[in-house]
Amino acid sequence: MQRDYVLQSFQRPVDLKIDYAAELNEQQLAAVTASPGPSLVLAGAGSGKTRTLTYRVAYLLEHGVPAERILLLTFTNKAAKEMMRRVSDLVATELAALWGGTFHSIGARILRSNAAVLGYRPEFTILDREDSETLLKACLGDLKEEGTSVVLPKVEVIADLISRAANERQTITRTVGKRQETWVKVAPILEQLARSYAARKRAANVMDFDDLLVLWLQLLEQHEEVRERYQRRFQWVLVDEYQDTNQIQSDLIDLLVAGHQNVMAVGDDSQSIYSWRGANFRNILDFPRRYANARLFKVEVNYRSTPEILAVANAAIAANTEQFAKSLTPARRAGMKPVFVPCEDGHQQAAFVAQRITELHEEGVSLPEIAILYRSHFHALEVQLELTRRGIPFVITSGIRFFEQAHIKDVTAWLKWVVNPDDELSFKRLVQLLPGVGPKAADKLWSAFGEAYRQRTPAADGSPVALAPLLIALRDKTPKKTASAWANFATTVAQIQDPEVAQRGGAIIQTVVEAFYEEYAGATFPNAESRLDDLEQLANYAGQFQSLTEFLTQLSLLNNMEAEAEQKDSARDDDRVRLSTVHQAKGLEFQVVFVIMLAEGLFPSGRSLESPIAAEEERRLFYVAVTRAKDELYLCCPLMRATPGMGLSLLQRSRFLAEIPEELLDRLNLRPANRWNSADTLDAASSSEDQGDAPF
Repeated sequence: MQRDYVLQSFQRPVDLKIDYAAELNEQQLAAVTASPGPSLVLAGAGSGKTRTLTYRVAYLLEHGVPAERILLLTFTNKAAKEMMRRVSDLVATELAALWGGTFHSIGARILRSNAAVLGYRPEFTILDREDSETLLKACLGDLKEEGTSVVLPKVEVIADLISRAANERQTITRTVGKRQETWVKVAPILEQLARSYAARKRAANVMDFDDLLVLWLQLLEQHEEVRERYQRRFQWVLVDEYQDTNQIQSDLIDLLVAGHQNVMAVGDDSQSIYSWRGANFRNILDFPRRYANARLFKVEVNYRSTPEILAVANAAIAANTEQFAKSLTPARRAGMKPVFVPCEDGHQQAAFVAQRITELHEEGVSLPEIAILYRSHFHALEVQLELTRRGIPFVITSGIRFFEQAHIKDVTAWLKWVVNPDDELSFKRLVQLLPGVGPKAADKLWSAFGEAYRQRTPAADGSPVALAPLLIALRDKTPKKTASAWANFATTVAQIQDPEVAQRGGAIIQTVVEAFYEEYAGATFPNAESRLDDLEQLANYAGQFQSLTEFLTQLSLLNNMEAEAEQKDSARDDDRVRLSTVHQAKGLEFQVVFVIMLAEGLFPSGRSLESPIAAEEERRLFYVAVTRAKDELYLCCPLMRATPGMGLSLLQRSRFLAEIPEELLDRLNLRPANRWNSADTLDAASSSEDQGDAPF
């Protein structure tokens, strides 16, 4: 019966007001005018995905489908509002009855109407992250009162594990086994904690963000009458960015369309780069298997980039085995080839990027149309310094200021305190990383340490005072639960004061991470692996400096640059170059793009190479970087990089560069650099024009 209703909408004669054939290309038109049933639209980068979706909604409305029968699911409210606005403009009518929004907003709307079925009252409130963690802390308190004395991860980590398990539809035990093996032994207690947390939420008539999906799915799975009501209501379900759906979102869609299977999923498997956020790449890849009658539409005409850039993009993704075969085709005229730029090191790379930006700006390219993209924030440190030296304004897309993140401040506190044992703030930050030490205990320990340090006898040869014996002498002043950790703290301090280590910032960071911080990070941060990657890059960067003091000075400069950039960004978005990780640049486009640090272990990241699945996602990330460029693309690879304990190490060119046929790229050979202490002129030996230095 549902199927008959759907078919009738397309069988009636219709006087269309929109000339779809004139407004759309052939590929878009085929998807927009698809007959009822399951459809997967593979919309490549720059191919007009939003246009295809909005015209599809307009096409349904013009065929007499009531707006309230359509459900449009997106990943951001901004995207939903933009699509609704465009559809309203196309059909010249308001669409208040059309349901469009994020998965979570639609879930909240449905749960409000059906709360009683699940034992909730309709006026339930929705917890933010901080509220959720507060409630979890109360549950942890209950466990302690019951006599549980085992060491558990911090509440932020527990909250993340519970969330991941919910969205992946896995047990916490399985989730912990995949992500945080350190905590496998306490998984049963975490399961108990999750049950206690769920019971407290229900008793308080509150839901957290994950419940908006979890309970929505529970509602449909366990209550047939409700399920059938929404299946009848939503005869047409359209999903944007389908490659980013997690398991629970995919299951929700499958349930909603189980009767008529009238779903149009729009996405691009080649741009699936968010597995670390829970996205399940298999959802889009297995769509034709789950929907046996699915029609596959490929929208491959790219309106963004030149043919030369698209040739590189197609070559970049070709090596992935898990993908739908497709090829971006250009709608634009020919332009210049992308340029491969091998550089001596990160400093020469930065000098090249800064010099070329200066030239581009003089040629009339506005700075906001220029982007520098990288795999990890630390890859751009030399670039930040060089842009600052040359007076080239830039903005960093990084959310929280990078150097203000806890893991960076924690580890740099070790460096600061070793250099300057009188640094009270760094000492207190360090000791508060230890179990049982809070602000009051830190104050007492500082007083005791400060007194002992001031009374020490300076070494006759002027060498630094050995701090470990002073710490060991304070053992009796530490809280009981701190004793073991305090001994480890003192041992680590002794290791980093060893003459072979003491003046090498990279070696100190490595020692601190291995001896102490790796375990601490696993218990403290949901994204511990990512933070440890940051610290590895910080250690590599520190290896470039002759002394620890010089390195700390540079960190202060970079930190201040971030602060200034943030202040400017909050005041106005003026003429500035964009620095961004590739993840944060997805969905954006720029006239000129520089992709930097294209070396094995950097991009792709070293950790990703441990798994074929992760390596393929890393290749998709590179593909996303390439397809951000409209007119010019520069692929930069340093040949050397400083590493702790090894000095300069040779780097291997990224496999992603090696996979691109040489004839698709121009090569720019830079001349050896003699000095990079200031904004010197960049000499180059190539077929391109001579690159003279000019003030910005």
